[in-house]
Amino acid sequence: MPAAPPSLAAPTRTFLPLPLLVAVFCVLWSSAFAGAKMALADCPPLTLLATRLVLAGIIMLALAWLVDGRPKMRRRDVAALIFIGLLNNAVYLGLNWTALTFTSSAYTAVLTSCLPLVVALFAGPVLGERMTGLKWAGIALGLVGVVIVLRSRLAGAHETLTGTMLIACGMLALSAGTLAFKYFAPRGGVWTGNAIQCLSGGLILVPIALATESLGDIRFTANLFGGLAFLVVAVSIGGYGLWFYLLTRSSATAASSLHFLMPPLGLLFGWLLLNEAVPPLDFLGIAPIALGIWLVTRPARATAEPATTQPAST
Repeated sequence: MPAAPPSLAAPTRTFLPLPLLVAVFCVLWSSAFAGAKMALADCPPLTLLATRLVLAGIIMLALAWLVDGRPKMRRRDVAALIFIGLLNNAVYLGLNWTALTFTSSAYTAVLTSCLPLVVALFAGPVLGERMTGLKWAGIALGLVGVVIVLRSRLAGAHETLTGTMLIACGMLALSAGTLAFKYFAPRGGVWTGNAIQCLSGGLILVPIALATESLGDIRFTANLFGGLAFLVVAVSIGGYGLWFYLLTRSSATAASSLHFLMPPLGLLFGWLLLNEAVPPLDFLGIAPIALGIWLVTRPARATAEPATTQPAST
C-alpha cells in the first residue's frame, strides 16, 4: 500500500531544538517590519511585495522538488493553500506594507502582536482547542503588555487612525489564515505549501500594483536590493517556513502567542535599524508579555488537557 502523501500540517523532522527554532522565528519575523520599511523608501509597497512573493515562491518551488519530491496533492489541498496564501500574503502583508509607508515599524509590530487574542477567541469553536484558565490568563497578560506599549506609542499622537485600521485589518487576515491552516490541514510538505501560498499572494498583487502604483517611483539602490534579498530569503522562505513548522508542533493558540514577543523585538529593530524613538513606558510592557507567552505555551499535563483535535482529511 503506498505511503500517504506528506501533510503540511503534520510535524516534520528537524535537527535543531524547538526553543532555538522559536528564537530564530521571532527574530526573523520581528525584524521584517524594519527591513520592509527600509526597502519601501525606494519602491512602492505593493510592487515590492509582489516582487518579493513571486521570487520567494519560485525559489521554494525548486526547493520543494529537492526536499518534498512530487507530493500527491488533492484539489482541496491546493485550493486551501491558495486561500491561505491570499490571506497571509496578499491581504495581511499588503495592508501592513501600505501602512508602513506612513507608520513606524515598531507600531506595526505591536498591533500585529494582538494575533493570539483573536486566534484564541476562535480556536475553540473552529478547531476544538481547549482553553484552560491559565492560558486565558496568559492571553490577558500578553494583551495588557501590548496595551501598555500601545499607550506609550499613541500618547504623542505620532500614529494615524488610517494606519491603525490598515494594520488591524491585516492582523485579522493573518488570524484567519492561521485558523484556516490548522483547520484544512493541507497536504504537500512545508516547502510546497509555502511556495503555493507565496505565488498565489504575489500573482494576485501584480495587477493591483500595476494599476495603483508607478514603476517610475522605483529607485534601484543597494538598500532596495539588500532589503529585497533579506525579505525573500530570511523572511518569506525562512520566517514563514518556520511559522508553518511551529504550527505543526503546537496548537494554533500556543503558536500564535509567539507574536506577543513582537512588540519588544519590533521596538529593538526599529531603534537599531531606523533610529525610531522608544519611549520609556514601552519597556514596562515586556514583563507581562513574556509571562503571558510562558502561560500560553507551557505544556499541559496529559491528564489535564486532551490533545488538540484536528479535522479529518478527506
